[in-house]
Amino acid sequence: MQYLSVSQFAEKWGVPERTIRNYCATGRIKGAFLTGKTWNIPEDALLPQKSSSRFSDNPLLNILKEQKNMKLKGGIYHRTQIDLTYNSNRIEGSKLTEEQTRYIFETNTIGVTNETINVDDIIETSNHFRCIDLIIEKAKSKLTESLIKELHYILKSSTSDSRKDWFRVGDYKKLPNEVGGMETCSPKEVQNTMKELLNSYHSQKSKTIEDIIEFHYKFECIHPFQDGNGRVGRLIMFKECLANNLIPFIIDEDLKWFYYRGLQEWEKAHGYLIDTCLTAQDKYKDSLNYFKIDY
Repeated sequence: MQYLSVSQFAEKWGVPERTIRNYCATGRIKGAFLTGKTWNIPEDALLPQKSSSRFSDNPLLNILKEQKNMKLKGGIYHRTQIDLTYNSNRIEGSKLTEEQTRYIFETNTIGVTNETINVDDIIETSNHFRCIDLIIEKAKSKLTESLIKELHYILKSSTSDSRKDWFRVGDYKKLPNEVGGMETCSPKEVQNTMKELLNSYHSQKSKTIEDIIEFHYKFECIHPFQDGNGRVGRLIMFKECLANNLIPFIIDEDLKWFYYRGLQEWEKAHGYLIDTCLTAQDKYKDSLNYFKIDY
C-alpha cells in the first residue's frame, strides 16, 4: 500500500490542507493514521462526501461534536474539556491542578496524591465535563430557562450542596446572595428578571460577541442560583458563541482578575470586560491554529 502526505492528498483533490487534517483527525478518511505528527493517507482513499445532514453550519461545532462522539483523545474537543473545566472551576476556588483535571477526564480517576482533596472539587469537575457535552449537543438550540437550569442541575448534582434542604439544584435560589460584595436580584424577582433578560437577548436576531458578553454581565448581576452562577454563565457564553458562529473563549487563570474587574466596571466602561474576552478569544484561536481548524 502506498501512502500520501496531507499536502499530496490535498493537492490531488484540490482541497485545503487544513480541511484534510480535520478529516483525518475526525476519522473521515478511511485508513489514515499518524506516524508521530504526520498523517499517512492511503493512496486510493476517497475524499469524504459532504453530507446535507451535517450537525450545523459551524465547522468548529461540527468538529467538537464529531470528536466528542468518537471519544477522540488529543484533539480540540479534548483540549476544550480540560481547559474550560480547569479554568472555570479554578476561578471559583477549586484546588485541583490542571494535571489532576486532565487525569479525571482521561481516566475517570484522581490518581495517586499525598494531598487532601475536596470531594466536591472532583464531583464538580466530572459534572462540568458533562455540561460541556450538553452545550455542544444543544449549541444550536435556543437559550432557555430550562436549558440554563439543566446546566446547573448537572453541575451541582451529588455535591455536598445538593444535600442541603435549602439548596435548589437545577432551580433558582431560595435565599438572597451577593457576588463580590455587590447585591444581586432577590429570590422572589429572579424568575421574572430572567424571563425579561432572555426576551431582550432573543429580540436581537443577529448576536455579536458584545451581545453575548453583555448577557453574561446581566446574568451574573441577577445571580439566579445559590451557587454555580459563574460556571453556568461561562458555559452559556461558550455555547452562544458556537450558536452564532463566533470563536468561543475560555477565561483562564491569567485573565481572572481582569475578568473580575470587567464585571465590576461594566456600567462605567464596557471595554474592560470586552477586551478581556477578546484576549481569551485570541488564545482559543491559537489552539484552533495548532489543530489546523479553519475559522
